[in-house]
Amino acid sequence: MKKIIIGLSIITLLASCKKETITNSSDSSETKTSTNLASWSDASKSRIETWVKEVTDSTSANFIPVADRIAVFDNDGTLWTEQPVLSTQFIFAIDNLKTLSKSNPDLLKDPVLKGVVNGDFEPLKKAGIPGILKLINTTHNNNQTETEFDDAVKKWMTTAKDTKFNKTYSELIYLPMVELLNYLRANQFKTFIVSGGGADFMRAFAEETYGIPPYQIIGSYGEAKYEIVDGKPIIRKISGAPFIDDKEGKPVAIHRFIGKVPVFCAGNSDGDQAMLQYTSGSKYKSFGMILHHTDSIREYAYDSKSYIGHLESALVEAKEKNWMVVDMKNDFKKIFSFQ
Repeated sequence: MKKIIIGLSIITLLASCKKETITNSSDSSETKTSTNLASWSDASKSRIETWVKEVTDSTSANFIPVADRIAVFDNDGTLWTEQPVLSTQFIFAIDNLKTLSKSNPDLLKDPVLKGVVNGDFEPLKKAGIPGILKLINTTHNNNQTETEFDDAVKKWMTTAKDTKFNKTYSELIYLPMVELLNYLRANQFKTFIVSGGGADFMRAFAEETYGIPPYQIIGSYGEAKYEIVDGKPIIRKISGAPFIDDKEGKPVAIHRFIGKVPVFCAGNSDGDQAMLQYTSGSKYKSFGMILHHTDSIREYAYDSKSYIGHLESALVEAKEKNWMVVDMKNDFKKIFSFQ
């Protein structure tokens, strides 16, 4: 259960929560169409393209058959922002609790949940892991149907705004990474998300945002049950012990749900190190990538001293295994489509 603290990145940071404002916005089509790596520096673009051309050339000794072109991506901090102080999904949990409590005020009889709604996180901090599980089960499970939860996430994604850029979370995706996803798919790679975030949470927006369908989303997950209600089959999300798809859990999840060792892997933290190692163990010539957050102006700068997206040992191993380290300040011409 200790991984829950790491995955949500909240215990030591709750005091700095800020209220998110709500407004309307629309997605940029630019992120969904580009396949030419236009937002990458020449050097990084060249390295990616050289590898792709080599492994997709049927005459090359390093040719990878189409069936084995599996590319895996972390989500938080790799495909979209995970800063400044809380994981994006946890911010959703707070906002969703506020929404749910309006129709179910009995939720606020619990001091932990009441504190969260009122912006007082001391009860949650004192409750520790049981308090976190209570918040997550209430906002993500709590007998909701899969459709109800999916609709809540989709609405939140296009209305809630972050505090630094005043943009919706659907706009805080990394333009170069979406270009990379499109470029790999154009070369017959199948792209998967393998992330510590909730699988159901990511499935609600990943296809629209990244072009990755729900059945190619691997993440943390809780309990669910099947039942017939008024003659209609439904799935309900219920409370229970979760599987945390982080660190060593990522290769295990890849084995369970994909069944093949990836040949391409992108991450941004030590939480992705095991997945990068697993990819490097492929029988094919693989490609490992680490996003190093170095741009405090256009995004955030953080690594070994950050609680969220901690990057230290993976950066050392990147040199040993020749993983590509992306300096976001210098290798990304644009980070977000609105810049």
